[in-house]
Amino acid sequence: MDPDTPKPTVIYNPDDSRFEIHIDNYTAVLDYSLHGSTMLMTHTVVPSELGGRGLGGLLAQAGLDYAREKGYKVEPLCSFVAAYIRKNPQYQDLL
Repeated sequence: MDPDTPKPTVIYNPDDSRFEIHIDNYTAVLDYSLHGSTMLMTHTVVPSELGGRGLGGLLAQAGLDYAREKGYKVEPLCSFVAAYIRKNPQYQDLL
């Protein structure tokens, strides 16, 4: 991401069980579902038009920070989120 470009805002959308970033007419999302005290992170989608901007990482970080704040454990069913956790060991305790 260009350091001069403002960081996109991640929107928490509990009605649709997802985190979103809206840019122009595109939406990047991280979907999840709650099962008791476990947050299943199921799917991350970044439209190709928004690729290369680090949006997937911003979504993963927002979702993981939310899980920590609420005291949830995380099960990363999404391969992107699983890889993000491997690369960011500060989230290992959520597994």
